[in-house]
Amino acid sequence: MTLFTDPSSEMAPRSGRPLRTQSARARTAVLQATRALLLERGLKAATVDAISARSGVSKATMYKHWSNRTMVAIDAFADYMAEAVPVPDTGTARGDMTIHLVHVGEFYASPAGTIYAQLLAETVTDPTARELLIRRFLEGRRQVARLLWQRGLARGEVRKDVDVEVAIDVISGAVIFRLIAGHAPLDRIHLEAIADAALGGLLIGNERFLKDNV
Repeated sequence: MTLFTDPSSEMAPRSGRPLRTQSARARTAVLQATRALLLERGLKAATVDAISARSGVSKATMYKHWSNRTMVAIDAFADYMAEAVPVPDTGTARGDMTIHLVHVGEFYASPAGTIYAQLLAETVTDPTARELLIRRFLEGRRQVARLLWQRGLARGEVRKDVDVEVAIDVISGAVIFRLIAGHAPLDRIHLEAIADAALGGLLIGNERFLKDNV
């Protein structure tokens, strides 16, 4: 038996209007069910039928707001990572960026990393899903990194001449490469080493050392 069968209800606040109470409950139920299925058996298990059965939300309601199971999975996965990897605040740019990189890397090293790789594979042939993955997941991660960079700028700890987008790619690129290639571990020791190497060229005081030793 399904608990929510009204396909006209708004499940997501895309228009900026408040969610109806029933719609908000339905969206929460769908995302929680999808997260559970992803963590239990991966993307393959998160079918529309399985999500509907687990959540009690009708497929008609789901299709009103998500065109396929990949779109639902991306939303659920983005919410999951936002909860699993909180924004650090150590008081220093080095501390914040190191801790953040370690937490992100450990997240990818967990079963969540396999789910992320599965989602990436699905988006290769689905441009709409790829756009959602960038907007909901990747952009969310980059927003956190921008916040940490801005804190460092305000404290005079990071280089003003380095573009924040370049800095984010330098810091996080090695983690993503290791996740996809699988050639080296993503444990705390290696992640801290990656952070130390990346930050060596981004923090104030390190650029002179680099120039003097080229």
